[in-house]
Amino acid sequence: MTESTMPNGTVRFDLEEGVATVTLDRPESLNSMNDDLMQDLSSALSAIEENENVRVAVITGAGRGFCSGADLNNAAESDSDISNVTPAFSETDFFNPALRSLHQCPVPTIARVNGVAAGGGLGIALACDLQIAIRSTFFVATFGPRLGIVPDMGSTWSLPRRAGRARAMGMAMLGERISAEQAADWGLIWKCVDDEQLDDEVRAATAVLKRTSPDAMLRIRQSIDAASTNTFADQLTAEMEHQAVLIPRNMQEGAQAFLEKREPTFDGRRN
Repeated sequence: MTESTMPNGTVRFDLEEGVATVTLDRPESLNSMNDDLMQDLSSALSAIEENENVRVAVITGAGRGFCSGADLNNAAESDSDISNVTPAFSETDFFNPALRSLHQCPVPTIARVNGVAAGGGLGIALACDLQIAIRSTFFVATFGPRLGIVPDMGSTWSLPRRAGRARAMGMAMLGERISAEQAADWGLIWKCVDDEQLDDEVRAATAVLKRTSPDAMLRIRQSIDAASTNTFADQLTAEMEHQAVLIPRNMQEGAQAFLEKREPTFDGRRN
């Protein structure tokens, strides 16, 4: 296993057998986001992009929370400058670039939701490809009713696509807590599991994903993201274009593995 801490000391990076685990590491504040943490998250995602040995990434939080959203302490203590809380309006925006990198990560991503995902923490979880959450936790969009701002960190893009407009509006306007079980029922997340089963479920998912073709996984992401705005005909064309690349590259190995009753061995190409 390779272990390291990002430059600002707020994110840990571990790499073992093709699985990169990125841990938000401010447990004293339920891993709330500040510039340091978001810079470190970007650094960890850059390390994944640069390392061809990484086949899947897991994003999680240290301690008893996943991510409680923006660190509001600076806003509470200062009456002059709240750019640290609303970084999208700052000249030094470390938040949006990190979310773009996460959403465009060159390998499949799993949010290991080990505790509360609130505000921007909800955005981080939903920017991942899959979310596996413990039953005892909840998701909440606190932006509107508590802070008087618009949901950000990609939440206004992710929520309606996953849960539908009505539920997205309710979460954004009312700020109600949505249990992990309800989130799974809504299609907001992939799976809700008993707390003690979290690590087993994440390991099972990573075991599948690290054997897959990264290129195929990325093209699946792109296809599903595009589907909500494409016409049916457009989507058929997009699928055909992806298959034109993937069938010559992967299909023979997949078919041979099926006939030989073994797992396929795909190369690690990402494009």
